[in-house]
Amino acid sequence: MTWAATLDYGRKTKNEDIRPGPLRPANIIRNKFPTYKNGSNGIVIKLADGPEVPPLKEVVAKETEELLDRRQRFSVRELAMKFEKGLNTATLLSKEVKWRQVALLERDILLKNLKSVLESLRGQVTGKTKDEIEESISMVEILAVQLSKREAELIQQKTEVTELAKSLKLASEDAKRIVEEERVNANTEVESARSAVQRVQEALQEHEKMSKRTGKQDMEELKKEVRVARRIKMLHCPSKAMDLENEIKTLRKTFTEKSVDCVNLLKELELHKRLKGNDIPVFDLEGLQCLGSMLHIVCQNGTPMDFSNISVQWFRIHPKESNKEIISGATRPAYAPEPNDVGRYMQAEINFGGETAIAKTAGLVDPDAGLVDYVETLVRKPETEFNVVVLQLNGIDQPKEAVHVLNVGRLRMRLSKGKTVVAKEFYSSSMQLCGVRGGGEAASQAMFWRPRSDLSFAVAFETARERNAAIMLARRFAIDCNIILAGPGDKTPW
Repeated sequence: MTWAATLDYGRKTKNEDIRPGPLRPANIIRNKFPTYKNGSNGIVIKLADGPEVPPLKEVVAKETEELLDRRQRFSVRELAMKFEKGLNTATLLSKEVKWRQVALLERDILLKNLKSVLESLRGQVTGKTKDEIEESISMVEILAVQLSKREAELIQQKTEVTELAKSLKLASEDAKRIVEEERVNANTEVESARSAVQRVQEALQEHEKMSKRTGKQDMEELKKEVRVARRIKMLHCPSKAMDLENEIKTLRKTFTEKSVDCVNLLKELELHKRLKGNDIPVFDLEGLQCLGSMLHIVCQNGTPMDFSNISVQWFRIHPKESNKEIISGATRPAYAPEPNDVGRYMQAEINFGGETAIAKTAGLVDPDAGLVDYVETLVRKPETEFNVVVLQLNGIDQPKEAVHVLNVGRLRMRLSKGKTVVAKEFYSSSMQLCGVRGGGEAASQAMFWRPRSDLSFAVAFETARERNAAIMLARRFAIDCNIILAGPGDKTPW
């Protein structure tokens, strides 16, 4: 009795005033005993306005429904974890039901003790107090009936919770079993995949070894076959092309020798004619009579000549019309033919002591082999760049260290040094372009270009072939613009 009285069932604390009177009825539906307040007309029972706790059955049913709804969205591992959590919750709920059952047993004992005390007091008091005691006894009986109903409900809830815990336990065991099976299957598949990869790697390595071995054998066999074929071809099957090529080479060599002999004979015949006519020294032109070479005036008897006091003028002569065309500026003992001289005779007139001597090429100036095809290839491009060195600017010598870029385009020509543009002009009638006519060792690689009347350049190319290609390319593009590029003093069709 003393231990039961120490339990707190929602009564007021010690600090509050305890009013005298009979024991108050309790509300079994709530989790604690209700509080009371004495009114002016007697005892008034006031229920505590605390938050109502939902029944344990509803809580378990709600959690079970949520688990069933979300089961499809979780993986096997997560589902097993959820089942374990539900099992733990069911265990806690079972413990809570046990605790509430113990509390109900303790409350039943208290009610029995309370009823016996009230019955003993009823025989000792009279009047109004006796009526209150009888009313309290009736309330205790009602409370006992409610406690029995609550106990039956708790027993039923305990049964349901036990069944739910068993089902959750079974589900957790099933989930664990499924997880274990999936793990075993996954490990099996991983091992099979590893073994398959290993087999593939071994097969690839074996294939590579076989390929290398077979490739070496095939290569050796091919080499042997090629050697045998070459031997058979050399011994038994001479090529007709090789025979023709050798024959052509022999003919070319013979033709070259005959041409040289013919030129020498013509020069000797001209020399004899001049010697019979007067005593003027006879001059001749030395050098190859083709584009890209240099022609030098030499004395026929081999004596060196001083050309400082001798005036020289070069001409180009048309083979059919036989009219002389003066080459303006060509007044040096050496001259480098340019593309306009191809197919014509070159003639130099030497004036000394009031007498005039003539030196003329024995044949026409031949073109450079392959130059026309090279220019045709460049014409297909919108523009072509050449590396050049500026020799003179407006007739003034320039340092020959810096390399410039000459750009020959379809509409204009441009000379630049790095990113700096030195000159840029469109093709026009005032533009002049030809080979350098002042002589010098590099005359065959030099070109004269006057973009406008107040600006002129003398530039040197890397090779004589590039110089002649640049002149021909620029003149070709200029003709497409109805412009003819020529040198100073040259005659043009219009």
